Amino acid sequence: MNKVAVIGAGTMGNGIAHTFAQFGHEVSLIDLSKDSLEKAIQTITKNLDRQVNKGKISDTDKNSTLSNIKTYTDTKEGVEGVDLVVEAATENMEIKLNIFKQLDEICSPNVILASNTSSISITKIASVTSRPDKVIGMHFMNPVPVMKLVEIIRGYATSDEVTNLIMVASKKLNKVPVEVNDYPGFVANRILMPMINEAIYTLHEGVAGVEEIDTVMKLGMAHPMGPLQLADFIGLDVCLSILNVLHDGFGNPKYAPCPLLVNMVTAKKLGVKSGEGFYDYSSGTKDLIVSKSFK
Repeated sequence: MNKVAVIGAGTMGNGIAHTFAQFGHEVSLIDLSKDSLEKAIQTITKNLDRQVNKGKISDTDKNSTLSNIKTYTDTKEGVEGVDLVVEAATENMEIKLNIFKQLDEICSPNVILASNTSSISITKIASVTSRPDKVIGMHFMNPVPVMKLVEIIRGYATSDEVTNLIMVASKKLNKVPVEVNDYPGFVANRILMPMINEAIYTLHEGVAGVEEIDTVMKLGMAHPMGPLQLADFIGLDVCLSILNVLHDGFGNPKYAPCPLLVNMVTAKKLGVKSGEGFYDYSSGTKDLIVSKSFK
């Protein structure tokens, strides 16, 4: 898999592009927005500079990585000649299905189509293509260049050959791939999101404040980041979307999103991306201030 296309230049997309490019792949980073692509390259450059400053890579490595990435606003042009496409668009079923319908039409029949979805059924995504055996999930963790785990999700029709290829390709990125089956939330978010939701309920019901909840989980459970801070970093809109997938998929009320989460997303308090969630990020992310809403 020498040539890879990444669909979506957001946080996950630019991280995936960065990682593939750093390990020698030619990467086509595709987004409809030219501004998003420019911002993505700036982010990748900044992250590479951080790696250089920490002595993890050389300036030569940085320049080589950047030279491996080309940006496109035209999907058909961007996927020409690729071996693998990794979709990293918004966690929205309709958007992803439309992307995969288009990719199936414009990509060569042998191209593997992967989704970075964190909860949406790979079997459902594959059903809109004529190559369900070549559709698979590659759920990277954020920040992609740093985090080792990749959930490899097999759809109902995903072939052994494709699964093995993606497992090997992930290892070549210095990642640790874990194969899981296609059920709502897979493994990571089936376990993580109910915990985050319960933390929000704990706040909503007045059991404790934001800092208190996060402190208990960090110091008592050895979590590197509290669940409310983590929700802010993931994006509260993404958390809500995943919980809705779990709730719809299992039909179990235990997955119902907390009303506080729903209200915060409605009010556009989405976490780091909007500048405010459970914490206030107006001064950056180093010095966290509990959002005024919860003082």
